Amino acid sequence: MIIDPIADMLTRIRNASAVRKQDVLVPFSKMKFTIAQILEKEGYVSTVVKEDGRNFRIKLMYDKNRRPAIMSIKRISKPGRRLYVTAGKMPRVLGGYGVAIVSTSRGVITSKEAKKLNVGGELVCEIY
Repeated sequence: MIIDPIADMLTRIRNASAVRKQDVLVPFSKMKFTIAQILEKEGYVSTVVKEDGRNFRIKLMYDKNRRPAIMSIKRISKPGRRLYVTAGKMPRVLGGYGVAIVSTSRGVITSKEAKKLNVGGELVCEIY
């Protein structure tokens, strides 16, 4: 039994990119699929494809020297210690080059979008 499914997904992505895998298979949930779609939209993975009702596949991206597009992917809010931020306290990851993903009342969005919408929420993870 997996205690933290989001941390499991992030670890799968981190491990797959460390060994230069082309893609990674992740068990499906709406939250994880939405996070993966944000990673695709922000340019950290090439595609996110729903395979069946149980899994989806994330195709990873590398540059011409086979360096992964994701340098760091880290879970911030954990089941034992939730971290909530207001719109005014949204973090800027790596001076604006990275992305923080926030679960808000408007859905799962990036910290930049949350700041524009003036909503706070649970800080899920950060990627750069």
